[in-house]
Amino acid sequence: MTDINLFYATNRKHLGANRWRPEGYGAKFSDDGMENLRFGQVRLQADEAEIQRCLAKNLGTAGKGDGERLAGYLTKRAETAQIQAYREALNRKVSDRSQPAAKLGSKAMFSDLHTAMLRKTDVLVYIHGFNVSWCEAVGRAAALELMMNRSPLADSRQNVAVVMFTWPSDGLALPFASYKSDRTEASGSGYAVGRAFLKVRDFLAGLHGRARGGEPMCAQDIHLLCHSMGNYVLQSALDRIGEFTPGNALPRLLEHIFLCAPDVDDDVLQPGHAMGSVHELGRCVTVYDNRGDLSMVISDHTKGHPERLGAGGAARPTLLHNKVHQVDCTPIVAGLVAHSYYLSGSVRDDIRQSIDGIALDDPRRLRLRDPNAPNVWTMK
Repeated sequence: MTDINLFYATNRKHLGANRWRPEGYGAKFSDDGMENLRFGQVRLQADEAEIQRCLAKNLGTAGKGDGERLAGYLTKRAETAQIQAYREALNRKVSDRSQPAAKLGSKAMFSDLHTAMLRKTDVLVYIHGFNVSWCEAVGRAAALELMMNRSPLADSRQNVAVVMFTWPSDGLALPFASYKSDRTEASGSGYAVGRAFLKVRDFLAGLHGRARGGEPMCAQDIHLLCHSMGNYVLQSALDRIGEFTPGNALPRLLEHIFLCAPDVDDDVLQPGHAMGSVHELGRCVTVYDNRGDLSMVISDHTKGHPERLGAGGAARPTLLHNKVHQVDCTPIVAGLVAHSYYLSGSVRDDIRQSIDGIALDDPRRLRLRDPNAPNVWTMK
């Protein structure tokens, strides 16, 4: 059996009597409020032979590696996973800054992550989308970590640790009611994500201060991957980060930001629009879209939304900041991977190459640049 250990942050309500050793997390916000965050680790075991079968499966034009099947298998394994939340001791009626001796779960997790990063490990923060239960979130995050680390194109000297942020997506198959509920909860959860990034900012500032005193820096990067409605969570998070950031720009906390099948408006990245400042958080932003994504079509026509960014890319790509690139995955994905193609072999490899620092126009990449738009690419 293979042991898989994931770090997590959540604003879900814990299940069971012990909040520090919960049985799981449910479909409602924490009793302490939607911005309350619990940090922890979840450990599960998986059959290595089944992992290998999923990784070896050929998806045709989508490449080798069936992360969707792997996520389904790991979702079942998550039902018996061990969950350990980082303990906290603080007065929630007083600001964290006013309690220097408070015991914070965020600081404990960031410290453990820093230790892992010193061993040449990048961090990939993962925010899932619509209609995802706790176990499904664990399964997808674990599959993403395995797919990233076992990509045949990965730099063998560089590891990737996935940190899952899971919000109370209700995990029900009620197309209109659950979508509407999840979108409301996604908006509220964005404030929790924004708060988490502000905690990261403060932790990194402290690290830089200690580095001047001789403490080693890890020299590794933090990345972000949002899938589907997880991009709407990020959209709301930008408001919260901006609200508590001095000056006119957001803090540059991330290296790469991957917006996969984004269920947001197709003009959202334009200057002055809701996500027009997202490039300030990172060095590079990549949008992955698919014109055959039925989930985007349903979002357009049954929910009354404008065109989705995940359905055909940005409405006006030439207006976007030069850090923002979009990749059309339509030629290589279809069928069951049409919405979760970030877990398919070829797109997985493209994401991993970005994490490894491979140039966007490097000939090793399976993408072609649009001759008329330098920030528009097509997978091949």
